[in-house]
Amino acid sequence: MSVSRPSSTRSAAPPQTLGHAWIALTGLSAVFLFEMLDNSILNVALPTIGRELSASSTALQWITGVYAVVFGGLMLAFGALADKLGRRRIMLLGLIVLALASLATAFVTTTGELIAVRAAMGVAAAMTTPGSLALAFRLFDDDLQRVRATTVISTVGLVGLAIGPTAGGFALALLPWQALLLVNVPVAALAYLGIRRGIPADVPEELHHDPIDVAGALLGTATIVLALVTPTLFVDLGAASAWPWTGVAATIVAAVLFVVRERRTRHPLLDLRLVARPLVSSGLAYKAASGLATAGLGYLVTLRLQFGWGWTPAQAALGMLPQVVVLIAGGAVIGPLVRRLGMGATAWISAIATVCGLAVFTLLGPLGYGWVAASLALVALGMRVVGVVAGTNVMRGLPENRTTIGAALVDTASEVTTGLGIALSGTVIAALFAGSIADPGWTALQHAQFSSGVAWAGGALTVLAAALVAFGMWRGRGATAA
Repeated sequence: MSVSRPSSTRSAAPPQTLGHAWIALTGLSAVFLFEMLDNSILNVALPTIGRELSASSTALQWITGVYAVVFGGLMLAFGALADKLGRRRIMLLGLIVLALASLATAFVTTTGELIAVRAAMGVAAAMTTPGSLALAFRLFDDDLQRVRATTVISTVGLVGLAIGPTAGGFALALLPWQALLLVNVPVAALAYLGIRRGIPADVPEELHHDPIDVAGALLGTATIVLALVTPTLFVDLGAASAWPWTGVAATIVAAVLFVVRERRTRHPLLDLRLVARPLVSSGLAYKAASGLATAGLGYLVTLRLQFGWGWTPAQAALGMLPQVVVLIAGGAVIGPLVRRLGMGATAWISAIATVCGLAVFTLLGPLGYGWVAASLALVALGMRVVGVVAGTNVMRGLPENRTTIGAALVDTASEVTTGLGIALSGTVIAALFAGSIADPGWTALQHAQFSSGVAWAGGALTVLAAALVAFGMWRGRGATAA
C-alpha cells in the first residue's frame, strides 16, 4: 500500500508516524481550519454587517458568495502554478495574502471594500487549500499514513465548521464584527510557522518545468466561475428566466473551448489524459457525488424542518446535529476501514452510503424526524470517508509533479456539485410550488405541492448521485485491473 519516491528527490527522510510530523500537520490543519471556519463564522454576522454598512440583500449575498466564486475559479490555475513553482512556496505566499487581507478588515467602511477583502481571501484560499492535500500526501510514503494525516487535517477543519457559528455568535456580543475575520491573522501565522518549519523546501525533481498555459488557465477559470454562478441564478431568478439558461450555455461553451485548448496545446494546464486515469476519474466521481449529496440534503432538510414542519431556526439547527456529530466523530472509522477493506473498496462503499442517505430521506423522510436524522448521518458518514479516501486515491493516480492540480480538481469537483445540488433542489421545488415558499399561511394544496417538490428534488439528487457513484465504481475497477 505504499508508493515510494526515489531517494534522490527527497531532501530528508519522510516521517514514519504522525507524531514525527506534528509541526507540519499543525500548519496544514490550520490551513483547512481557515477554509472551513471562514464562511461559517461570517454568516452569523451578516445582519450586523448589513446594519452597520447599510448593505443591501444583494451586497450581503456577494459578501459571502464572492469568496466561493473566486476560490473555486482560481483553484486549477494556482494548482498548476504550485506544481511548477513549488507547493510549499505558493502555500506560504497564500498565507501572507490571507493575513494581509484579514488585517485590511479593520479598515473597511463600505460594502464594496468588504467584498474586495472577501475576494482577496478567496485568492488566498485558492493558493493554500489544494496545497494542504498535496503537501500532506507528499509528507509520507505510506498510503495508510497519508490517510491518517488527511483525517487529522480534515477533522480539525470540521470542528471549526461545527463550532464557528456558535463561537461567532458569542463573540459578537462582546466584539465588533471585524473580529470574526481578524481571527484569520493568528490562524495564518500558525499555519505559516508550521509549514515553514515542518515541511521541507520544494525539490526541483518533484516539480514540472513546462510553460504555464495562460489561455487554458483563463478558460478553466471562466468555466468554473460560470459553473458556480449559474446555479445561483436558477435559485434567485427561477427556471423561467432567460438568464440562468444563458449561464448554462456560456458554461458549456467555455468548457468546450477549455477541452479543445487542453487537447491541442503542447503544454496544457490540465492534461486530460491524467484525468482519464482510473484512480483519478473514479476518485473525482465519488467526491462529486458526496458534494452533491451533502449540499442538496442539507438544503432540503432545512426547508422541510422549517417550512414543512414549522420548526424554528434554533430547532432546525438542533435537527442538523446528527450531521455535525458524524462529520466530527466519523474520522475514527476511516483508518480501520482502509486497513480492512483497502482504499478502493472503502471509497465506493462510503460513496454508496451517501446515495443510501438520499434515498432514505426521499422515501422515508415524510414519516418522521428519525428517518431524517438517519439520512443526515448516512450522508455525513459517507462524505467524511470519501473526502479522505477519494482525495488520496486521486493523488495516488497522478505523477508526482501534478499532485497539486489533482488536489485542486478534488476541491473543484466538490465546489461545483455543491452549487449544483442546491440549485437542482431549489429549481425543482420552485417549479412545483405555487407562490412564494416564504409566505406564511400555506393552503392544503401548497403543503401538498411542497411535499411533492421535496420528494422529486430528493429523487433527482439520488439518481444523479447514484450515476456518479456507478461511474466511479466502473472506473475504479479499471484501476484494480491495472
